Amino acid sequence: MKSERQSAILDLIMKKEIGTQEDLMAELRRAGYDVTQATVSRDIREMKLTKVALSDGKLRYVAYRKSEEDLTEKYHRIFRDGFLSMDNAQNILVIRTVSGMAMAVAAAIDYMDFHEIVGSIAGDDTIMCAVRSLDDTVTIMERLEKILAE
Repeated sequence: MKSERQSAILDLIMKKEIGTQEDLMAELRRAGYDVTQATVSRDIREMKLTKVALSDGKLRYVAYRKSEEDLTEKYHRIFRDGFLSMDNAQNILVIRTVSGMAMAVAAAIDYMDFHEIVGSIAGDDTIMCAVRSLDDTVTIMERLEKILAE
């Protein structure tokens, strides 16, 4: 059942511009799947779906199933596309994003696997990362600046 549902999710996001979990739930229900928000959220996480901005500013879910090198570039692009600014308060790194993009940008940062980041929290347009030390925070900011310059 789970693999069928996840296959249906892939099919739906390829055919339709689905930008919210609610939209995805509605489409799955139309397709005959009795799903909850928690199930859809878990599927999105397990399938490593992410949102990308369309030319009209709307967001839609997409799946990346390419090589590790391709994924790195995709996550860097997501980071660059969603990023607005960053600042730190000692060892807390605060990143401002385009509205609605904080979770996607946080997922991109998680993928980058900075061992200096202990954990992060994403809201709608803000990410707060707890970093091991002030020096590590400065190092991460420099590394993120390099990604922005690519």
